[in-house]
Amino acid sequence: MLLLEGALESAQVLRVAMKRRKVEFSSHPANLALLRNCVRDFLNGYPLSEKTRLLMVLGVDEACTNVIRYAYRLREDQLISLRMEGLRKCVRLRLRDYGEQVRSHDIIKPGGLGLYLIRKAFDGVDYIHKRRGTELVLTKNLE
Repeated sequence: MLLLEGALESAQVLRVAMKRRKVEFSSHPANLALLRNCVRDFLNGYPLSEKTRLLMVLGVDEACTNVIRYAYRLREDQLISLRMEGLRKCVRLRLRDYGEQVRSHDIIKPGGLGLYLIRKAFDGVDYIHKRRGTELVLTKNLE
C-alpha cells in the first residue's frame, strides 16, 4: 500500500510539473498587473521560495515593460504573448513580441536595474530574434 501511495504522489508531482499556460494581451501598461497575477498563479505549486517567485514575477514585468517601451515605442494596442511551461527540471517563460528588434545593450541606461533584475531572477535569459519581433526565453531551474 505504501508503494502505491508513493506512486500516486509521484504522478501528481509530475502532472503539476508539466503544466503549460499561454496568455496574450495588448501592450497597454494597465495589463501588467493582470500579467503579474497570471505569472504568480502559474508559479504556485513549484518548489520555489517566496523571494524567488517575487523576483521572477518582477523580472517578467520588467521584460514586458521593456517590450512596451522599446519594441513597441509605447503603443498600447500591440500583441504580447507569454507562454509558461513547467518542465521536469525547470520553469520556462517565453515572452514574444512582434515589434522592432532591440538589442539588450541598447536598453541599458544609467541607474536602470531592469536587465540586472531579469538576470538575477532567472538562470537562463536568451533572446531569439525572429523575422518579426523577438522571443525572450526565461528559464529558472528547479534543482
